[in-house]
Order: sequence, then structure tokens, then C-alpha cells
Amino acid sequence: MTTTPDKRSLSNDAVWLEPLQPDDSAGLFAAFDDERVWDGGWGGGPAARPDQPAGMRAVVDGLIAAGVAYAVRAAGSGDLVGTASLLDVDLTNERCMLGGAAYSPSVWGTPVNAATNLALLGHAFEDCEFGRVMLQTDLLNTRMQAAIEKMGASREGVLRRHKRRADGTFRDSAVFSILADEWPAVRERLSSRLAASAP
Repeated sequence: MTTTPDKRSLSNDAVWLEPLQPDDSAGLFAAFDDERVWDGGWGGGPAARPDQPAGMRAVVDGLIAAGVAYAVRAAGSGDLVGTASLLDVDLTNERCMLGGAAYSPSVWGTPVNAATNLALLGHAFEDCEFGRVMLQTDLLNTRMQAAIEKMGASREGVLRRHKRRADGTFRDSAVFSILADEWPAVRERLSSRLAASAP
């Protein structure tokens, strides 16, 4: 029976995920204090980037209100390095979305993104028993699209003029999905990537 994500802590060898809290605002500001995070359209794009730590509180409040948002911490150091969420939960149709994901450039190219996806998708498919998880990103965010495709999600298409950015322009969204019967292969791919990166 499909159930709602329950805000449990999630972890593996690379990351530790805890429900995002308002007090995480300062740490997330520090992690995302780089124009490259916002250039890909995250949070509404460059115009949404706060210029002071206090300004990140509204961003964090929005993430918490939108779904089950997690603070992503590096397992070794405990440093706050990103955030990701399970959103748009639809129990009747057994689906949700993995979204709101962004990471400090300091962990780009490391196992953090794959490890976070492994934890959240495992929770969605194995604990909550969803049949479908959608992922989407700004069409301009080629880095995130490549990461989504690399883990084995199927590209479904583009939603044109889909969401308004903070500067008033509209983004096109690239849409991907993973189905429950595809999850074992995706899980194996993500697990293999983590094993290959282990010291």
C-alpha cells in the first residue's frame, strides 16, 4: 500500500539526510553562495539568489512548505552540502517527484548526488511503494539533465513555458521518470557508482 514519505532520516556511506529545518538556512546559504548553483535555474534562477544569509530563510521555508525537504550532509564531515525533496505526492496514482535538488559546487563530481538519489528513491519505491517517481529540471540546466540520465531515468519530454523564474521569464522543464519495475536497475547503477568511488 502506497504511503506518504514520513520524514525519516536516511543515510548511506556517502550522505546523511535529515528533514530540512529553518535553522539550516545559514548553512545552506554558505553551501550555495556561488553563482553556478543559481545559473542552472534552481530556486527560480539567478534573480532569486539571496545576497545575505538571512535571505535564505525564505528559500528554506518555501522548500519545507512544498514537500518533504531534506538537508543533505556529507557522511564523513557532517557538512551541509545540499538539499533535495520528495514533492507532489499523489497516493491515489502512486506517484511523487524527486526535486528541489541542488548541491554546493564543492561536491559536484563526487558521489553526493548519486548517494542522495539512492537514498530518496529507495525511500520512495521501497518504503512508500510508489509506482512512479518524476524528476524535472530547467532545460538550461544541462548538468542536472546529464546526471538524471546517467542514473537511468527515462526522458519523457519538455514542458514548454512551464514555470516562472524569479526574473519574470518562463522556463521550459525537461521531464524524466523512473517506474517501480525500473528501480532495481537504477538502484544497481547508483550503487555501483558509489562502490566505484569508495576509497
